[in-house]
Amino acid sequence: MGDLLGAAATPPRRRLRELLATGEPLVAPGAYDALSARLVEQAGFGAVYMTGFGTTASLIGRPDVGLLSGAEMTAHAARLVSAVDVPVIADADTGYGNALNVVRTVRSYEQAGVAALHLEDQVMPKKCGHMSGKAVIGAEEMAGKIRAAAAARRDPDLVLIARTDAAAVHGLDDAIARAKRYASAGADVLFVEAPTSEESIERIGAELAGVAPLVFNWVEGGRTPAISLRRITELGFSLVLFPIGTLLAATAGIRSLLGALRADGTPAAVLGELPTFGEFTELMGLPEVLELEQRFAGG
Repeated sequence: MGDLLGAAATPPRRRLRELLATGEPLVAPGAYDALSARLVEQAGFGAVYMTGFGTTASLIGRPDVGLLSGAEMTAHAARLVSAVDVPVIADADTGYGNALNVVRTVRSYEQAGVAALHLEDQVMPKKCGHMSGKAVIGAEEMAGKIRAAAAARRDPDLVLIARTDAAAVHGLDDAIARAKRYASAGADVLFVEAPTSEESIERIGAELAGVAPLVFNWVEGGRTPAISLRRITELGFSLVLFPIGTLLAATAGIRSLLGALRADGTPAAVLGELPTFGEFTELMGLPEVLELEQRFAGG
């Protein structure tokens, strides 16, 4: 985990369930790699969200349109889990196939150590939930995939999140009906993706908050209105994702550095805005590594 030899007092999956039950929404910023996951943890947040959008961007430099395989996503999840001690909530896309593929996906993600994963009802290849042109599978097929996921997990504390993208395809009525069906099939948490008005958000909270804990996806620059955390709390949401802010911030910072380097021939003009070499190595745990080296080195 984040501490090379340590272990969390409460296992991450159990801890996540406790956080979701507090009555206050759990804020989980997105991480696109192990470094950003460590920074989320060091900033004091109680959970990390492995964003599929950011994972695709960081691994292959491409948009989130279903280009990564389940094996690539699982391996990436394992890297994030190994970097932090807080629970990791991971995007598992469609489960990478039918119900049988979902069984393998859930077991692979569970072995990777994630505390939660979300499965969506899009047709493969999927698209980012805030892009146009999405399509969804039938509600009964998705319910079967959720039943398969619930049966596949070996640790009952692994949190299964059912996401529906049907609001953009068939309207909010269908999305809410699907969410209820997925809860009956065994989902622990419900995720209605990309509502486009505050009225829609209010309706999701009013009709689903009593069914299961709810996810609010606060996509930076996305289609969902940017309402306040206070309002999200009032509407009964239990988990708030801020999926791509870290990725966008990193992109802006890298562009700034490269612009200065290109213009001036060195990055000296912007070095004052960056962590020093020593500060960065400390953030990455070099003192801990050196301590372990002294402790276990021979001689």
